[in-house]
Amino acid sequence: MNWDEKPELNVTPLVDVMLVLVAVLMLTTPIVLYEESIRVPTGSQQAPVGEQPSIDIRVDENRQIFVGKRQFEFDAFADSFLLYANQFPERNHKVLIHADERLSYADVMFILRSVKAARFSEIALVSDG
Repeated sequence: MNWDEKPELNVTPLVDVMLVLVAVLMLTTPIVLYEESIRVPTGSQQAPVGEQPSIDIRVDENRQIFVGKRQFEFDAFADSFLLYANQFPERNHKVLIHADERLSYADVMFILRSVKAARFSEIALVSDG
């Protein structure tokens, strides 16, 4: 017996087994389906709520703002609309913003930010298409 020989560990079978396990795991993972049971509440038997009134805001290409028949200056719109909104204490009206397509993005966002500052929660940007 030669005591100078060093024993070597053969890891090839271990690597083969691990690769087979990884391949099986990769194939079976997408097949596993997760299902979450959700109970959706049922609606009440009351009559449906009527259509909410809306506030239409129109902005032309010259940055003139019209709310109904009233006209507002663009630079003072934030403060003026806040005063105008005081006549709606519950703020449950829909606000529809009709902006000319030639306005800049920043101008439309200024109007949107002013309406949100007046604490209206249901706001929509209206387009032709």
